Amino acid sequence: MRILVMLACVVFSSSVFAECTTNARGITTCNNGQTAGGYNPNTGSAWKAQKSQAGVTTTQTSNGGKAKTKNGKGVYKSPSGKTCYKSANGQGCN
Repeated sequence: MRILVMLACVVFSSSVFAECTTNARGITTCNNGQTAGGYNPNTGSAWKAQKSQAGVTTTQTSNGGKAKTKNGKGVYKSPSGKTCYKSANGQGCN
């Protein structure tokens, strides 16, 4: 099952011209710097990340969480609907 999830992450996160590799931790990185993915065997969740031309990284997990980050600041929305943020002036959740 783990191999199947990893394979799905690699297929969905790589583009036709990107060469991707997976390290011993299960983290996939691509030479185009645009997409990456991985699998956490401790929690059983997979994730993929894409970086836009504007420098915003969007990360999605198989559990339904989604985060958008840039320069250490960002917004996270959990599967339950809770939203958390981190800005230059502070951080918090609502």
